[in-house]
Amino acid sequence: MAVINRIAGFADEMAVWRRHLHTRPEIGFDCHETAAYVVEQLRSFGITQIETGIATSGIVAIIEGHGEGPTIGLRADIDALPITETTGADWSSQINGAMHACGHDGHTTMLLGAARYLAETRNFRGRVALIFQPAEEGPGGGRVMVEEGVMDRYDIGEVYALHTMPGLPLGAFSTTPGPIMAAVDTFHIDVTGRGGHAAFPHQTADPVVACCGIVQAIQTIVSRNNYALDDLVISVTQIHTGSAENIVPEMAYINGTIRCFDNDLRDFVKVRLEEIVAGQAASYGVSAELRIEVGYPPTVNHAAQTEFAAGVAREISGEEAVATDRTREMGAEDFAYMLNARPGAYLFLGQGEAAGLHHPKFDFNDDAAPIGASFFARLVERAQPVE
Repeated sequence: MAVINRIAGFADEMAVWRRHLHTRPEIGFDCHETAAYVVEQLRSFGITQIETGIATSGIVAIIEGHGEGPTIGLRADIDALPITETTGADWSSQINGAMHACGHDGHTTMLLGAARYLAETRNFRGRVALIFQPAEEGPGGGRVMVEEGVMDRYDIGEVYALHTMPGLPLGAFSTTPGPIMAAVDTFHIDVTGRGGHAAFPHQTADPVVACCGIVQAIQTIVSRNNYALDDLVISVTQIHTGSAENIVPEMAYINGTIRCFDNDLRDFVKVRLEEIVAGQAASYGVSAELRIEVGYPPTVNHAAQTEFAAGVAREISGEEAVATDRTREMGAEDFAYMLNARPGAYLFLGQGEAAGLHHPKFDFNDDAAPIGASFFARLVERAQPVE
């Protein structure tokens, strides 16, 4: 494995950075302490062009290379999840109900490692834009950073990101051109009936039974309305209603998620949900209101940039450790907004056997950090070589 020697030389320091970040997780847009720590490290590397407060707590830092050239963007997400950690590690979260259960502490550390090396060597033309983004886990810091103009303001031509992947061998890379992660939308259904005594249901309009009918009918969108070869997931994940065994409630609530890769299919699902909710409500004599939150678009890798990034990954980890035929998955990622704005690629980096992402026992493997940092650094040097 061709980890850059200089980066390997400060791998222990990277572990210190990562474990510090792990102890102090922050959620959503409110990643101010994390951002302050990142800025402190960047300044210690001699990086002075730093913009803060983008999308509330996001950062863009610029490293100038040798000579004129384009600007390449490297992105790391910095937010955590509302999960109580159970790893028992010495560096466990010190924030009750929050933890880095998706490796964003590792992503931030990998980009910091690349930043330190690139600031020391500057063996590239043009500029590199280091993008530290909040709110990947929701409600979409990537979208806000794009809307606030970072791509245009820094004239970013291409953009790349890594995500750790437990279960993939340490140092292995996995990606694919085209769609790699799904679009995600969220639906909310408020059902209003007529409550009453459960011994006299004929005097009520029962929202519980209506919920059962609505949920069962929703399942037919995938099984009967959608072409079987078009990837689509609709999961009902919450039903809340009732307060006692002898009361028919007045209200009920249904919540769920929609995942697919095609925007026409997204629109079709919304139409069918409207028809099902209205029809089922009428059949049960209740009223129902459907609300749909439009979420992240599909994450779509650009073919040329994916091929280029895979070539750099092979340079770091070897031919056999890089797969470019990864099966697309139904998870979602707000890096999609950056890929909609600029060509680029999103890759997964293996960290070996570990608890799964979003699990309370998940912990980033510090041995993966120098590999990811080396990938980012070589990506810049190969994309914008000094002439």
